[in-house]
Amino acid sequence: MNIEQKLSDKTIEALQSLYGHAADKVVFEKTNPDFVGDLTLVVFNFLKISKKKPEETATEIGNYLKTTIPEVVDFNVVKGFLNIVIGDAFWITYFKSINACLPDRQGNPFINSVLPANAPTVMVEYASPNTNKPLHLGHIRNILLGYSVAKILSAAGNKVVKTSVVNDRGIHICKSMIAWKKFGDGETPESSGMKGDHLVGKYYVEFDKRYKSEVESLKSEGKSEEEAKAKAPLMLEAQQMLLKWEANDKEVRDLWAMMNGWVYKGFAESYKMLGVDFDSTYYESNTYLLGKEIIDTGLAKGVLKTRDDKSIYIDLTADGLDEKTLLRSDGTSVYMTQDLGTALLRHQEVKFEKMIYTVGNEQDYHFRVLFLILKKLGFAWADGLYHLSYGMVELPEGKMKSREGTVVDADDLMKVMIDTAATTTKELGKVEGLTAEEAGHLFQSIGLGALKYFMLKVDPKKKMLFNPAESIDFNGNTAPFIQFNYVRIQALLRKAKEGWDFNALEVFTHNITLLPKEKELIIKLYNFNTVLNQAANEYSPALIANYVYDLAKEFSQYYHDTPILKEEQKDLIFFRLHLSKTVGVAIKSAMGLLGIEVPERM
Repeated sequence: MNIEQKLSDKTIEALQSLYGHAADKVVFEKTNPDFVGDLTLVVFNFLKISKKKPEETATEIGNYLKTTIPEVVDFNVVKGFLNIVIGDAFWITYFKSINACLPDRQGNPFINSVLPANAPTVMVEYASPNTNKPLHLGHIRNILLGYSVAKILSAAGNKVVKTSVVNDRGIHICKSMIAWKKFGDGETPESSGMKGDHLVGKYYVEFDKRYKSEVESLKSEGKSEEEAKAKAPLMLEAQQMLLKWEANDKEVRDLWAMMNGWVYKGFAESYKMLGVDFDSTYYESNTYLLGKEIIDTGLAKGVLKTRDDKSIYIDLTADGLDEKTLLRSDGTSVYMTQDLGTALLRHQEVKFEKMIYTVGNEQDYHFRVLFLILKKLGFAWADGLYHLSYGMVELPEGKMKSREGTVVDADDLMKVMIDTAATTTKELGKVEGLTAEEAGHLFQSIGLGALKYFMLKVDPKKKMLFNPAESIDFNGNTAPFIQFNYVRIQALLRKAKEGWDFNALEVFTHNITLLPKEKELIIKLYNFNTVLNQAANEYSPALIANYVYDLAKEFSQYYHDTPILKEEQKDLIFFRLHLSKTVGVAIKSAMGLLGIEVPERM
């Protein structure tokens, strides 16, 4: 039941009938709130066909639509804008059609859980941490964005594979290993009481601190900064360790496996708290070897070249890029080597139609190069690769720096959010009647919901400034405001449950005159699927976030202004209870696409 498509088809028919010319495409938009109407057609593009003034053209098309489409009960013209009014009967009929999901039944009128047989396979990568430090605020935006996009794509009819790649090898990993070996004195997560990822991150920071001290010492001896950085003993040791790692030196590999094991366990705890998961995980320590095989193939094809120092590269200057090194002169791999191998392995295993890399915009150039290299190597599936580039998360103090330890730790942040939610919720008296366990779960739902919503309501392409206090506000564009309105609906339904038969749908479908707010709520419900598909096409959870906020805000005003259980007419009580219930289902569905839980009580 798509009224926009019906209007579009009839408008094309009108243009042919009225002016003797059809149009390839006609698009209706939501009517500006300042004008009367539900859908609007801009007629300026049709003036060459009509050879008439905008107002006259719009009026003639409006009359044609009103005559041929029963759902169109009125229209008005504002200059070149034709505003169409859709009658209550259409909206009530639509509302009946989605009410298969009633309080005592299972199902969802907004999201189909059964994928079509020909559903395309889409792989979504997110998280992608390094095993030399714990997750931080930047990772949180990455993880929440990728996880939500995966859920949105699945709801829109795709077979989605959620994946992560772990950057578990390379010079940065060796830095933590060298520092622990030299300065750790055998410290372990058990002996220190620290999560494993935090402990390893501690030694990454320690390496940087001592390395900088060595550089300054060498500079004081007369060496240039560039020479000092290259000759610092710690850096030379890290480079030597990387060579030993690639040569499968047992001592180095054992140390690497032990420290990475600490980190994996720490990551798993953070992911569980954040409420995200993966269908598969790839490790660069495995895929870099496949990347080296790809490089050998590229050399044989003449796509790649060897420099005098034995390093291997690809020349992309003709494509407006530069020369990209793929293997260093000592034969060790770079990030690009690993990414080539990971991409090929994934396609071999999953045969995806689309692969989405959720990575910050600081890596825009990297992915342009990666995709182009794969295409030049002859992999046709490279056309399905997409970089979901997002803006960085910044603090009031500026950018975070992992090496200097000036990051907002993900675990600490989640705890702060939950603690803040507890304080705020208690102050507002929203925990009365809850057990300690129920209250604890509520605080987690509100705190983490606030964090997720704050991260996802911003267009992914934009950088954002994180403000924890602003996110846990029960008023305004926040998750707690949306959650509170969902809880309000559930309380209303519990109060009404014993006195009313929710399944008596026909009782309220006759002789109902919709209030403006009721019509607006039904129109918003009608638009759920449109917003979902748009969010899937644009990979933008922000569209879902803004939609569900608008829906919750509209319901809040409706609830405040309109009697429901106190209404005297029984059929209106039935209708308003059903409307409230369906709005609740839509809120829960939309928040679920953002990975946010909605509590039943508060």
